[in-house]
Amino acid sequence: MSALVATFFGSGYLKPASGTWASAITVALAVAAHEAGFALAVPVGFVLATGLGFWAVPRYLRTTGGDDPSEVVIDEVAGQLLALSFTVIPLWRHGVEDLLFGAWPGWVAPFLLFRLFDIWKPWLVGRADRMGGAKGVMLDDLWAGLFAGLGSVALAGLYHGVVQPWLG
Repeated sequence: MSALVATFFGSGYLKPASGTWASAITVALAVAAHEAGFALAVPVGFVLATGLGFWAVPRYLRTTGGDDPSEVVIDEVAGQLLALSFTVIPLWRHGVEDLLFGAWPGWVAPFLLFRLFDIWKPWLVGRADRMGGAKGVMLDDLWAGLFAGLGSVALAGLYHGVVQPWLG
């Protein structure tokens, strides 16, 4: 069971770039949930993925003996859901129903920023990654998700507060 969770139902075996595949699948599921009227499934999914990740990853690492094998992607799922929550919750609160096409930057920006922070590993992301073990596996992606979410909010504020009024 821990292998199924750690690899997010086997999506961690997709190559190349298993983390990017897992993030893309997560975004697709989150957009589908929002479009179906279940926007709050995104933050709830974040909490579940985080809890399950902290449960499954140490068990998986003990079984495989690896430090941070590429097939472990539940951390990407949790981090990506955290990043998406920063835009999905406000859109839900404002009654925006069309995330896929009407508010598409709301899922594109968190995806791109999350992948950027997860690969680049600046500041706290890199520090968490260097911790090693199950805790490091999970925490670096949670920091990347937090930074991506905050970056998405900053970009939305810049667009809606500066660019859009300037364009008239």
